[in-house]
Amino acid sequence: MTASPHPSSPIPHPVIIDTDPGIDDCLALLLALKSPELDVRGISISYGNTVIEHAWRNAVEILRRAGQRRPLAVGARRPLKRPLVTARDTHGDSGLGYAAVPRAGSVLDFAKTLEQLLAAQTEPVTLVTLGPATSLALVLRRERELVRAKVARHVAMAGCFRVKGNTTPHSEFNAWCDPEALDIVVRAGLGTELVPLDVTRQIVVTSEEVARLGQSSDDTGRWLHDALRFYVEFHRRRERLDGCVVNDILPIAALVRPEVMALRPSRVAVILDDGDDRGRTRGDKAGPEIAVAEQVRPDLVRQLLFERVLPSLAGAEAHS
Repeated sequence: MTASPHPSSPIPHPVIIDTDPGIDDCLALLLALKSPELDVRGISISYGNTVIEHAWRNAVEILRRAGQRRPLAVGARRPLKRPLVTARDTHGDSGLGYAAVPRAGSVLDFAKTLEQLLAAQTEPVTLVTLGPATSLALVLRRERELVRAKVARHVAMAGCFRVKGNTTPHSEFNAWCDPEALDIVVRAGLGTELVPLDVTRQIVVTSEEVARLGQSSDDTGRWLHDALRFYVEFHRRRERLDGCVVNDILPIAALVRPEVMALRPSRVAVILDDGDDRGRTRGDKAGPEIAVAEQVRPDLVRQLLFERVLPSLAGAEAHS
């Protein structure tokens, strides 16, 4: 078992994030943008939690609230073979719960592609996939050598092994959306690091903490409260949880502080069947070897999130 292999360095770590914002994606993006250890070279937008037009609009609003500009690109608009399904019940009509967002009006036909974003990099980057794996699978189909040249490391929030899935009893949403894409990615020999529900489900923001955000003197804090309030309602209704699981925080936190997560080399299969096994990830001696996160330090992840993204909650760990 080894810590996530990001060496400490005074030079910011170059990162591209492929994401489908998404309430927890929103927090993850803000954490990345507010972490001087990371150099966010660009953000690729995918379908997943919402349709791609809404996801793009959400990314623009997140960047605006972070007071930053980053290149945006379009990844995947739909799964490789499966019908498009989004997580409207989990993330709301807009993808950001009750948070106020502009109308989605961008025409994306002429937006930069993920291939172009990767090709523009002067050095290899870490690619972080927070939504379905379709964007990367498409680039691997079209420009495999480009991926090998420009992606030094790939980290994906996907799958589940020993815990119940969040879409079927056995499947996590990103893997379920496009199991064919995830299968292509794990077989691509990129040294993919899989961050499954087994560890991400341990990263929880409580309902009391979300309520405290609503009293924040900061406008963005109150905006995030409106997004997270929807998430809390969903988790209470669906899982009887007094809070919300913020899955996508963990891959970003592990880049900033490698000690928050430990990885184990594992041989993994992605099940391409239909029904409850669709998108199931499981150990398989005949499967490709990748790294799977199996241990996590939730206290350190929450501390990082609160200090950098939710400062009105900083210090909550000491009282939880």
